[in-house]
Amino acid sequence: MTSPIDAPASQDRWSPRLWGTLLVLCAAMFLDALDVSMVGVALPSIATDLELSTSTLQWIVSGYILGYGGLLLLGGRAADLLGRRRVFLVALAVFALASLLGGLVDSGPLLIASRFIKGLSAAFTAPAGLSIITTTFKEGPQRNRALSIYTTCAATGFSMGLVLSGLLTEVSWRLTMLLPAPIALIAFLVGIKLIPRSSREDAGKGYDLPGAVTGTLAMLLLVFTVVQAPAVGWASAQTLLSFTATAVLLAAFITIERRSSHPLIRLGVLRSGNQIRANLGAAFFFGSYVGFQFLVTQYMQSLLGWSALQTALAFLPAGTLVALSATKIGSVVDRFGTPRVIATGFALLVVAYALFLQVDLTPAYAAVMLPSMLLIGAACALAFPSLNIQATSGVEDHEQGMVSGLLNTSIQVGGALFLAVVTAVITAGGETGRSPQEVLDSFRPGLVVVTVIAAVGLLITLTGLRARRAAGGESVLVARSLPAAEPERERVKVAD
Repeated sequence: MTSPIDAPASQDRWSPRLWGTLLVLCAAMFLDALDVSMVGVALPSIATDLELSTSTLQWIVSGYILGYGGLLLLGGRAADLLGRRRVFLVALAVFALASLLGGLVDSGPLLIASRFIKGLSAAFTAPAGLSIITTTFKEGPQRNRALSIYTTCAATGFSMGLVLSGLLTEVSWRLTMLLPAPIALIAFLVGIKLIPRSSREDAGKGYDLPGAVTGTLAMLLLVFTVVQAPAVGWASAQTLLSFTATAVLLAAFITIERRSSHPLIRLGVLRSGNQIRANLGAAFFFGSYVGFQFLVTQYMQSLLGWSALQTALAFLPAGTLVALSATKIGSVVDRFGTPRVIATGFALLVVAYALFLQVDLTPAYAAVMLPSMLLIGAACALAFPSLNIQATSGVEDHEQGMVSGLLNTSIQVGGALFLAVVTAVITAGGETGRSPQEVLDSFRPGLVVVTVIAAVGLLITLTGLRARRAAGGESVLVARSLPAAEPERERVKVAD
């Protein structure tokens, strides 16, 4: 089913309404990333004001991840079944209310609850927003351009969040919680006027409630287990039992999906090598970056003595480079195809992380840190839009929400999993009573792990290049549009 504004998307110039629709969707993605980055710098002030322990403070971050990562599969399928516009707008309104609540609460549990609700709402806005783009913009150069702008807004929001949090926290940490509320409200009101209505999938056979319950519980438990593992121990009875329960729930979910006439996830989608590589690539790319950012933030503030604002400004070149390249990446993908662009992004990421291994207790921003940040910015600019394009190419409109939810789930689970691994590595020798040099020495294995994670992601991506050559150069991901008269069987061939 095409949307009412599909026609302009096929032209070289987009209509004002089409631009407005894209900006509303970008605003929601921008807010998701902004919210994640802003809270990190505000945590020390929150702990002091609300008298929170370190373990409780962790859940201000983890609560968001739990709601977001645990419910993305359900959010993506809900967009297909209930209507993408409806799901997006309702979830955006909830996000605005939760932001307001988070800025007004006076206790840790209430703040954590507001963060969980925000994560939950983002689990619905992210896949719904991505599927609105992929069903509104025609597959090919127009969609590639839209997706490059959309994903760039996430990186820009993350970078701006770091800087804004440093400024706002100087006044009050509550401002970092309240800032997204008016932006979300404006986006909601504009979205009511501009976002096209979409048809709902026929749900006459049911909504696959057993699949929704088991899938959601499996994702929630997986994210919870990964977040808790560094604190309670990876080999502890709690962690092992939680992983076992997760495996049982996933097995039950797969069994239900195979037998359901109206599945939450059509497992046949996962037979596509492009889908598997896109989801694994997203998990490894984002997971490595989250681990890197965690380490570098600790290094700059704890060892170099930099302020929160100085640290934020150190990361700014990466975000600036991503923002400046927003409108260019689509044409790069059109020319070279997503496998090559993603591989290039991963290669730059590996080099950036390896370069950062040279840091010591003497600041070397111009010689080491700045080149690393610029390489990371280039890697993000190339890889993230391409991963989104690869995951959504060749997929029918009524399944766009599903694959969008699957991709975002991979991103969040990858971030939680690899951050937990990096945290476990750097805390293996204890966290107290160490000299600055000993702390730095504990960070280096973490940086090595981050580099290895990115290298594995690169190897996964390179299998896509081999598959493309084996197929005689044909790929989904050459991003030019298929001719209108091309038979449907050819489209299926390209998608597989």
